[in-house]
Amino acid sequence: MIRKAPRMPAIDGDAVVKEALRRIALPSRRLFMRRSLTLGGLSLLTGCAMIDGESAERALMSISRFNDKVQGWLFDPDLLAPTYPESMITRPFPFNAYYGEGELRQVDAARYRLEVSGRVADKHAWTLAELHALPQTDQVTRHICVEGWSAIGKWGGVRFSNFLARIGADTSAKYVGFKCADDYYTSIDMPTALHPQTLLTLSYDGRPLPPRHGFPLKLRIPTKLGYKNPKHVQAIFVTNTYPGGYWEDQGYNWFGGS
Repeated sequence: MIRKAPRMPAIDGDAVVKEALRRIALPSRRLFMRRSLTLGGLSLLTGCAMIDGESAERALMSISRFNDKVQGWLFDPDLLAPTYPESMITRPFPFNAYYGEGELRQVDAARYRLEVSGRVADKHAWTLAELHALPQTDQVTRHICVEGWSAIGKWGGVRFSNFLARIGADTSAKYVGFKCADDYYTSIDMPTALHPQTLLTLSYDGRPLPPRHGFPLKLRIPTKLGYKNPKHVQAIFVTNTYPGGYWEDQGYNWFGGS
């Protein structure tokens, strides 16, 4: 006689996340957090199985948001990403975007203005000349793509924390969002925005930032995966309302980094 496998209940994503977050509040549960960043870990905790696509989609999204909370809680704003000697720069540095290189967006440097809005005191639009006049720094760091490849590049520009201070940004706000000339958009948490290695990039490898790498302005965040590093940035806004992102709204992890 063939015995039927017992029917497993569908996972209640909201209940799982609520219980997981309750455990986060306990300092002694840090090990629990580190072992519960995946759907599998949470499923094992509950003994549940996902039995339909809609339930799975809801649970995956809930757990992705849970991952965001955990990653944000573990993020150390004082921990620096590795830096490298210029001899290790990847040449040529790969092109990466959600479209082909033949579809590069062209931005008129003379007409370009960086729009600033939201929870900031100074909302004037910045010209490229104004941005280049700010104190500049550079770094040789590794770009890590979610597709599995990485490359080392030299990026130069304005430390983002300095720029936020310059425009009088409310650094107690939760998010900083970005809109780009190629219709890409994304957002980051404020601690990442204030990280000392987060740059408003204006140059690559000692030269003006080329179009294939995001001219006229790219956000470079070595503590994040590549899709959190928007190119052709045209607008920045500071907000307490969750802004999402191009890939994040399609299911990618929002925090997207260390």
